[in-house]
Amino acid sequence: MALYDVFSISGSALSAQSVRLNTVSSNLANADTVSSSPEQAYRARQPVFAAVMSAIDAGRASTGVRVAGIVESQTEIPREYMPDHPLADRDGYVYKSNVNTVEEMANMISASRSYQNNIEVLNTSKQLLLKTLSLGR
Repeated sequence: MALYDVFSISGSALSAQSVRLNTVSSNLANADTVSSSPEQAYRARQPVFAAVMSAIDAGRASTGVRVAGIVESQTEIPREYMPDHPLADRDGYVYKSNVNTVEEMANMISASRSYQNNIEVLNTSKQLLLKTLSLGR
């Protein structure tokens, strides 16, 4: 693995963590939404990451991480009895989002730290390359 590969690996990780942060933001924004049926209720979304190892291209294999997709949570949609709510069904229930805000906050902190770590990897690699270039002077 060449030193330059670190940039593509960290870059792909930054992109993946950016998607993760966006899904967390979407989940938190919809955490308190209600609907009139379980089918219409907002379901928490999570990105699925996959390791990438492509075929050798010009003598080098590229590696990294990619977002394989975004899946919706299959946990049960909570319902609450609120007969006066405008979205209540005929039995008086509204259906809430299945977003767990505590889990989402933990995901946000984890994704943010991973993003920061990959920025640090990029900065350190850049400094190492600059030091290596200055050895010939």
